[in-house]
Amino acid sequence: MNFKRKLLILFLTLFILPFNTFAISKYLVPGGMNLGINIQSDGILVVGFYDTKNEKSDLKVGDLIVFINDTKITSINDMLKLINTNEDTISLKIGYKRKNVLKTTNLSLVKEDDGVFKTGLYVKDSVTGIGTLTYIDPKTNRYGALGHSITDSKSNVKFEVKDGKIFKSDVLSIDKSRDGEPGEKNAKFYFNSVYGTIDQNEETGIYGTYSDDYDSKKLVEVGEIDDIKLGNAIIRTTLDNNEVEDFNIEILSVDKENTTKNILFKIIDQKLLEKTGGIVKGMSGSPIIQNNKIIGAVTHTVISDNTKGYGISIIKMLESME
Repeated sequence: MNFKRKLLILFLTLFILPFNTFAISKYLVPGGMNLGINIQSDGILVVGFYDTKNEKSDLKVGDLIVFINDTKITSINDMLKLINTNEDTISLKIGYKRKNVLKTTNLSLVKEDDGVFKTGLYVKDSVTGIGTLTYIDPKTNRYGALGHSITDSKSNVKFEVKDGKIFKSDVLSIDKSRDGEPGEKNAKFYFNSVYGTIDQNEETGIYGTYSDDYDSKKLVEVGEIDDIKLGNAIIRTTLDNNEVEDFNIEILSVDKENTTKNILFKIIDQKLLEKTGGIVKGMSGSPIIQNNKIIGAVTHTVISDNTKGYGISIIKMLESME
């Protein structure tokens, strides 16, 4: 009898847990406002090399340095403290991640005549930019933005988040897209006017907790991928200061299987085209709304025709958000 009861509880657990894990909200507050974005990397990203007299290490562009001499490091300052020594030559044991696999190598440093140690490495530990807020979930105050991950422009490696924040950013001007070259928003940052944290940097976007005020009653129903129809829709984005506006687009095709490019659309709004020439950098994350449902977010431009762009399904973003 006890064995049967335990077996029943086990079966119920196996069936109930997946349902709870993938439950997503039915209504969201759509975004559209411009965001300043800053991420502090959980380690030091190698982005290049310069010539020194040092022996070559096994490090490559895109590697993430996480340990030096078995001491965990998360910033360039951590690294500088560890190599600040009076010895003329020093060899460091480097622990680094390459494609999420932890490896080790040795890095030799040489003290130059000016007293500065040369590593031979160009590194970075943070990134700052702009994007667009996609939605806020009023049940949890969790938000989603961008619709794609933040990566280093040289190595195309995704930043591992130690911490980060979204903050106020006003659009000052826009460089228009021309001849297959995407333009971009130029913005002013207000670093102290923080909207929320960043704790996830996923292939489908950035996510965190929203802490600023917002109108939780301005809800829009979530649209499933099957709800997306060919034809008219709108994108909600910011072109001036932080004024959110709606612009007309036409959905050309839907791909249910793609990870981040589920919606192909074309801008048909003349005001938007005159202002931007098409999709521009900083527009990523702009929510896509159709038939009073939020169905996705702008993610990429079509390089050969900047009036066309791709969007990710809102369901893909919600499934990634913890």
